[in-house]
Amino acid sequence: MMASVIREIELTTLPSGAAADSKKEIIETIYFGGGTPSLLTQFQLTGLLTSIKTNYSIREGAEITIEANPDDVTTEKLRDWKDAGINRLSIGIQSFKAKDLQWMNRVHNTKQALDCITLAKDAGFNNFSADLIYGTPGLTDEEWKMNVHRLIDLGAPHIACYALTVEPGTALQKMISLKKKTGVNTDQQARQFLLLMKWMKAAGYEHYEISNFAKPGFRSRHNSGYWQGKKYIGIGPSAHSYDGAIRKWNIANNAFYIGSIKKNIIPFEEEKLTAVQRLNEYIMTSLRTMEGLDLERVEKDFSSVESNTIRNSVKSYCENKWLVVDDKKLVLTDEGKLFADGIASRLFGLETSH
Repeated sequence: MMASVIREIELTTLPSGAAADSKKEIIETIYFGGGTPSLLTQFQLTGLLTSIKTNYSIREGAEITIEANPDDVTTEKLRDWKDAGINRLSIGIQSFKAKDLQWMNRVHNTKQALDCITLAKDAGFNNFSADLIYGTPGLTDEEWKMNVHRLIDLGAPHIACYALTVEPGTALQKMISLKKKTGVNTDQQARQFLLLMKWMKAAGYEHYEISNFAKPGFRSRHNSGYWQGKKYIGIGPSAHSYDGAIRKWNIANNAFYIGSIKKNIIPFEEEKLTAVQRLNEYIMTSLRTMEGLDLERVEKDFSSVESNTIRNSVKSYCENKWLVVDDKKLVLTDEGKLFADGIASRLFGLETSH
């Protein structure tokens, strides 16, 4: 698999439209995620980064992140990651409560969840993110406060918090349908999200995206690129890429992927986004950020028709104090963030504009 991934990196820079000796594309962030990248050896990580450096130009000071589970974080692994060039970690802690970890079928335990932060800091990783999940059945508000404040007290510079979701067709969904596990309580989730925002603000974190909180200077530069609609390149099975107009995704089947790469063919499907689809994506992502939706950008990138339609469509949300208009930008209030997806979808449906 590693040979195929490295070969795909090479194939993405072969002259399909540009000359082989043209100026290398500049890479600002690298993210090892999806699956379990923390299982890669230092040799494998170094090989991937060497291939990227050979085929692209990595900007000085680039953010290079690896996702890790707490049970994968050891002194040896941390040293290997740092030696390979990793400078940021994203750790899936989820909870410090044993009952929550058991309910979510997580492999790690409470001690590992606590120890991994200390180990990371001792190894010199000052830039890291930790994930938490709220709204799990039985999680009291006091227990949720304990989870959040443990990360704050440990000095986590970036904290990502997600409401528990039950995806259709998953083992969890089946267990809930069979009454073997308790389902999600949306009122509990809403209450715990409002509490979270209050605690994080008091602790000095920027709520820069609905699920993400950072101390000043520690936003995820990689994920921010997604929310800002920047171009990105995905490598490997199931990886997604976007160039501002076309979205591509590699096939998920590992055997087919490897077989195609051996033939120097990247196996992908693609979708060319219409102007309306690009606008709707901008609406959805921008509303999730603290900077909000820029009406002047909508007018510049699309037209004054869309800008005016959006402005007229949000009057009731402003009256409800779910949205505020600040310098021609629409920004969700804390209460409005509870309804972010619904508000965004109500601003969609401009198909007749083009």
